[in-house]
Amino acid sequence: MTARRGPGSLGHLSEERERTRRSYDTVAAEYQARLADELTDKPVDRALLAALVELAVPGAPVADLGCGPGHVTDWLAGRGVPAVGIDLSPRMVAVARRAYPGPEFREGDLLRLPAADGEFGAAVALYSVIHLAPDELRPALAEARRALRPDAPLLVAVHLGTEVRHLDEWWGHQVDVDFRFLPAETLLGALDDAGFVVQARLERSSYPHEVETRRLYVLARTPS
Repeated sequence: MTARRGPGSLGHLSEERERTRRSYDTVAAEYQARLADELTDKPVDRALLAALVELAVPGAPVADLGCGPGHVTDWLAGRGVPAVGIDLSPRMVAVARRAYPGPEFREGDLLRLPAADGEFGAAVALYSVIHLAPDELRPALAEARRALRPDAPLLVAVHLGTEVRHLDEWWGHQVDVDFRFLPAETLLGALDDAGFVVQARLERSSYPHEVETRRLYVLARTPS
């Protein structure tokens, strides 16, 4: 296994990635206060995450890619697996470390993960690839594959569609961030191009407490 890239070594961020990072820095504390318990009311998400844990390569850490304030990472750790949360926003990482001292949290970009080759036995990316530019999706999934062991599962969730939703204000804070909805065929094609084998897909409507969108979950694996 190669030495992992150091924490905070983000390299050069595109203008859009930098805007995303600053926006999530701005809302980090509010995000944690509002959404720390969101999995309590998301039975489908919990079931898929539980399946991911069961399918994970035994003994290897499970990565939460785009972990935000760390609540999903902590949920994974509570299921008996070593969990590592990775997020572009240093303030999100700081919030996560304060709130959840058990898991490990690292600052890093989906395009340049602070992880060794084959370090993780599974990974989840819940609504994190929606902040990537169209030409960044495949490289990000290829980077996820690099960090995963053979026969390791990856669970990805996105909002379905072709819309790009821009926010200038979020929970009373000024931000500058885009949310890119994805057609199913775009995500499936990108996973295939990155070398993943798709095993299952599921669509659901939003819960009453969520932003009203159609959501897609795809469970894929690296080749064995």
